[in-house]
Amino acid sequence: MARLDVTAFGPDDDTPVFVISVAAELAGMHAQTLRQYDRMGLVTPSRTKGGGRRYSQRDVALLREVQRLSQDEGVSLAGIARILELENQVDALRARVAELSAQVEALEAGSGRTTRVFSVSPAGDVYAARLGERPRSAARGQALVVWRGPQRH
Repeated sequence: MARLDVTAFGPDDDTPVFVISVAAELAGMHAQTLRQYDRMGLVTPSRTKGGGRRYSQRDVALLREVQRLSQDEGVSLAGIARILELENQVDALRARVAELSAQVEALEAGSGRTTRVFSVSPAGDVYAARLGERPRSAARGQALVVWRGPQRH
């Protein structure tokens, strides 16, 4: 299944510029379909002060993906909603992994030591600590603590 590549968009692609009739034409759909998708939370456009819908290039691409999943793949709208939700979670997790990787690199570059201790709270918050230091009180008790010794080559 093809996946919407959000990295292919620039900052201007998130600018809400299209009224519903133009977005519907660009996506090859009827405006009523866009209203239904908005009510279901599949593609939620920005709103003007008067309540009018404004769609961005990214919204139009997402509308096309919803249509493709529905028509070409035979996925129900509820299934599409779940797919989009899971893709958003994956994107958020990838961003978090990149953030944590950058933190690990910064810690390793700053200390010159290869031993690190991290504690993870039940909510997924990660805390870096020195060897022998206890996790922060919010994470204590239910935290997963991982120790890595010096790397042997």
